[in-house]
Amino acid sequence: MAETENSIIYSQKRKVSASFMDCTAKLGISHAAGMIQDNLTECFGAMGADNYRFNKEYNAFWVFTKTMVHFERRPDWEEIFLAETFPVNNAVFRTEVNSVFKDRNGKILLTTNTECCCLDLTSHRPKKITDTDFPRENFPASVFENRFNKFDFETTDEDYVYSQQVRCQLMDMSNHLNNIEYVKMGVGVLDADFIKSHEIKEMEVHYMGECKEFQKLKRYKTEKDGKIFVRIRESDRTVFEMSMSF
Repeated sequence: MAETENSIIYSQKRKVSASFMDCTAKLGISHAAGMIQDNLTECFGAMGADNYRFNKEYNAFWVFTKTMVHFERRPDWEEIFLAETFPVNNAVFRTEVNSVFKDRNGKILLTTNTECCCLDLTSHRPKKITDTDFPRENFPASVFENRFNKFDFETTDEDYVYSQQVRCQLMDMSNHLNNIEYVKMGVGVLDADFIKSHEIKEMEVHYMGECKEFQKLKRYKTEKDGKIFVRIRESDRTVFEMSMSF
C-alpha cells in the first residue's frame, strides 16, 4: 500500500498482462472489472476489513451489489498504470467505494463506483457495517458523479443468446459464482468484430442473486436508448443485469 495523505486510500501499480487483455490487445472490458475487484479487495485487506477477517470476527462477509464504470481509455497490453481505491461513505448497511485508474502521465483511464453490502455469514441477511470497525469518518471526496440507474428493459425468448452451467472453477470462497464471472458472461454476448469496432464508454452491473454450482444460467441481450442490456436468469429468477454504452 503506497503512502498517501489519507490511509483509507489504497494505491497500487498494475500492469495489463496477457491474461488481462482481450482481442483488441487492450485491457478487456470484463478484465477491467476484475482489476477493479482486485484493487477493492486489497483496499479492504489493507484496512483490516476483508472477508477473511470479517468471517472470523463478525460472522459476516462482503457482497458487491452494483458497479458503474466510466471509461476514458482502456490501457494497452503491458501498459503500467496506477490504481487507487477508497470508500467514500459508511451508510449503515452499505458503503460506496470509488476507484480511479491513471496512466503514467496522471491522465484518468477509468473511474468507478461500487456499492458494497455486509451480510451475516449464517443467515445471509444484511448486517450493519456500523457494528464493525469499518471506517466511519475521514472519507475522501467521491470522484464519481453519476448515480446508479434503475434498469427499465424487457427481454423475450427472441433475445436469448446462450446458456452456461456454473462449475467449480467459476466459484469463489463464498461458494457461489464469482462476481467477475457474471460480467464475463455479460460481455460474452458480444462478438469479436463488435468489440474491435466499438469502444466501451460506460458499463453498469447489478448483482441480484447468488448462483451455486451446477445451476444453469441463460443469457439474454437487447438494445434500448442506444445501450446494450444483458439479463442473466437462473430458472425463473433474474440474477444479474448489465448495461453497456459504446
